[in-house]
Amino acid sequence: MNKLHVSYADYHGLIDQVIARVLEGPWRPDFIMGVSRGGLMLADGLSRVLKRPMAVVAAQSYQDGGDGAGTEQGSLKISASVASVEPVQGRVLLADDLLDSGATMRALVAHLQNASTDIDELKTAVIWVKPNAVFEPDYAAVRMQRDEWIVQPFEMRDFS
Repeated sequence: MNKLHVSYADYHGLIDQVIARVLEGPWRPDFIMGVSRGGLMLADGLSRVLKRPMAVVAAQSYQDGGDGAGTEQGSLKISASVASVEPVQGRVLLADDLLDSGATMRALVAHLQNASTDIDELKTAVIWVKPNAVFEPDYAAVRMQRDEWIVQPFEMRDFS
């Protein structure tokens, strides 16, 4: 699979595009929830610009595929709890880096809606949507035409 290497400057520009898309509409979240690890920088940017508290949920579906970089998708694991200094409630914007197959986001949305009666509305934001994703996010910066492996700037250590 081809690899798309993304610089920090481009990465932050893409985060700004997602933020701009959220700001274009009337809907505003009460909480930003970032999916650890990849969604944390997007969630942080959204939290700062929208001046909303941030929570973190951990999810993992990629494991070591023999390359040491976690490039093989396996079964989804979701953290038993959400890290937050305040109760997560109201309108929540769930942020992750990308939708590859979309299975992780779909499962996370279902999990959070079932696990918390305090979430009134849940929307999603991602930087990249790959062509075969089975989930449609509410906000996205890039809809990819080809299925490429995205090497984000903070992942350079994984591929060195």
